[in-house]
Amino acid sequence: MLGSTHGTFTTDLRARVVAGGREGSGGGGELDVSGRPLRAGAPDLDRFFRPGAVAVVGASDGDGRPQAGVTRQLMRWAGRVGARVYPVHPARDAVFGVPCVPSVGDLPHGVDLAVLLVRDPAPVVEELAGTGVRFAVAFASGFAESGDAGAEAQRRLVDAVERSGLRLLGPNTNLNAFEDFRDDLDGPAIALITQSGHQGRPLFALQELGVRLSHWAPTGNEADLEAADFLSYFAGQPEVGAVACYLEGIKDGRAFLLAADQAARRRVPVVAVKVGRTETGARTAASHTGKLTGADQVVDAAMRQFGIVRVDGLDQLQDTSTMLARARAPRADGVAVYSISGGTGAHFADLASAAGLALPALGADTQRALREWIPGYLQVANPVDCGGHPVGDRRGRRIIDALLADPAVGVLVCPVTGPFPPLSDRLVQDLVDAAETTDKPVCVVWGSPVGTEAAYRETLLGSSRVITFRTFGNCVSAVKAYFDHHRFAADYHSPFDEAPRIPSPSLRKARALLQPGHRLSEHAAKQLLRAYGIRVPREQLVTSAAGAVRAAGQVGYPVVMKASAPHLAHKTELGLVRIGLTSASQVRDTYRDLTEIARYERIDLDGVLVCQMIEQGVEMMAGVTHDALFGPTVTVGLGGVLVEVMGDTAVRVPPFGEGDARAMLDELRGRALLDGVRGGPPLDVDALVEVVLRVQRMALELSGDLAELDVNPLVVLERGQGAVALDALAVCR
Repeated sequence: MLGSTHGTFTTDLRARVVAGGREGSGGGGELDVSGRPLRAGAPDLDRFFRPGAVAVVGASDGDGRPQAGVTRQLMRWAGRVGARVYPVHPARDAVFGVPCVPSVGDLPHGVDLAVLLVRDPAPVVEELAGTGVRFAVAFASGFAESGDAGAEAQRRLVDAVERSGLRLLGPNTNLNAFEDFRDDLDGPAIALITQSGHQGRPLFALQELGVRLSHWAPTGNEADLEAADFLSYFAGQPEVGAVACYLEGIKDGRAFLLAADQAARRRVPVVAVKVGRTETGARTAASHTGKLTGADQVVDAAMRQFGIVRVDGLDQLQDTSTMLARARAPRADGVAVYSISGGTGAHFADLASAAGLALPALGADTQRALREWIPGYLQVANPVDCGGHPVGDRRGRRIIDALLADPAVGVLVCPVTGPFPPLSDRLVQDLVDAAETTDKPVCVVWGSPVGTEAAYRETLLGSSRVITFRTFGNCVSAVKAYFDHHRFAADYHSPFDEAPRIPSPSLRKARALLQPGHRLSEHAAKQLLRAYGIRVPREQLVTSAAGAVRAAGQVGYPVVMKASAPHLAHKTELGLVRIGLTSASQVRDTYRDLTEIARYERIDLDGVLVCQMIEQGVEMMAGVTHDALFGPTVTVGLGGVLVEVMGDTAVRVPPFGEGDARAMLDELRGRALLDGVRGGPPLDVDALVEVVLRVQRMALELSGDLAELDVNPLVVLERGQGAVALDALAVCR
């Protein structure tokens, strides 16, 4: 079937494959039918993070000079990673006791990284060409984030980088990549990508809470290297358990999706704050980084398709990334809630259930075991309330072990709303000890506002197995993200593997119908749909009343008649649509009425459509629009007038498969209409899914020709009877 070969779409931003073997964020060699890359082409960043030698251009040790502090930090970092440092300065013999090199042209072979502490990095980048330096970092600001003049300066820098053959981080970045990462922490690490250095500070501070960080990429304006490059790289590092991102914009939509695909293939969770949900946030982000923020509904859909967990706050970014990095894959999908207070357990259970988490009743054997240690008047089904006293002796650990042993339990959560030493100290120690013996996540919510207690600071934060939260809400959202990620990862199959490389036979037929720069008439738009196997009503375009009568006889009564013209919108409001015509006289009179109205409204008709009347079914819509970042996007939703009134739509960024097409329908508030309501029969959901996939293929193959497509209404009939496009709008590029 045509619709089962899923298309792939992306923005018209150039594929970043540069001659001479230079790797780029969007180029992996293999292309889809539209000429866009199907594999991430991110550079090998090993020598960026672990260089053998570093050149510091503009190095200084002068008192009060900002370059002196930067130079000192870079030298400390180079010492930690085992890199030799070459200060570059034309007028100094040494900086901090290290001999200087007078110019970048005098650098010895083997320098991997050049850090540019100069106001205008472009000339230095030009000088670095041919030196063998692989990476450079530009700290200077005043580029695309600062207006038109800055944008022009950044374009000159980009040109210099492309001519040089090296890869550049920045400009408008900082020293975060060269921070002092702790090497005394255990467990999988979090790798961090931020487009604002300050916004990454709370994540970096997780090390003080015992959470390991391995890398930090502060991408700044992304004149060259971008978030997608680092995401692809981090997903392949064995020590990385999760990637945390703070994104203000996405430079290249296709490159970002390919990077997310790499993470999904490797089952590496990605958690992101993406600003721009509101107009104000989008405007502020653009002024900060000079990048597009993208239509938020499209960004949200793209992230969801590729398993990126989107969160709103930096506190959620910390907690969810920690949970996903530390917790092993679930063995069951149930959450057990254990507390010393019935109120605490009930409160947490409410929040968890409302979020969609499963709180199964514990097994009969588990409940019998718990009754040995918990009084009969307390709850042991789930949530479990021990009343407090059992945590002070051997019963406490036995309760925890029994809960973890229950086959329905995938995660154990113990909310502690406030410290109550010494019992809380022993409870926490038992939880930490139990976590070392199980592969099921043990989560503790330490609700004390103080946070200075030894049970928290020493026992909980000293464990690399327990996941500790400070709020109920963050714990619930992190646990939900944990289950969602592993369900996604278990079923993930890359849609890029299925993207067509060869055009379908429909393409030739479709291109013959297109009129560049023009909007097609309804009749021509329907012919376009028919070329891709999308069902439309029987219809004929006529130019006389007699022709209308003949057409009605051939189409079959009752019929619908519509005025047809390329630029005719809102036909119903103008009285240019008539339905339910059952006789030749009605058809003849209606033809005259429609043409008279058109003359009055000064509409140049190309004819009148006489159409088969479809009387039953639910009106849906499907369409294609262009997003500034991702290119063509596919939308489905409730149709007819409801599309404007209800705004009940779901979006996907191609490529996507049948599973995502069905998931789009499940996101609709009106999804129940397709299952049959008030005794009505279920509708042909399979046919609707097939239309969505055919629309996707059309958008892929016509991505350079078709600016917009709107199929509305798309009537979905009873199960087994299909779906019919009653009207269509198509605008050519």
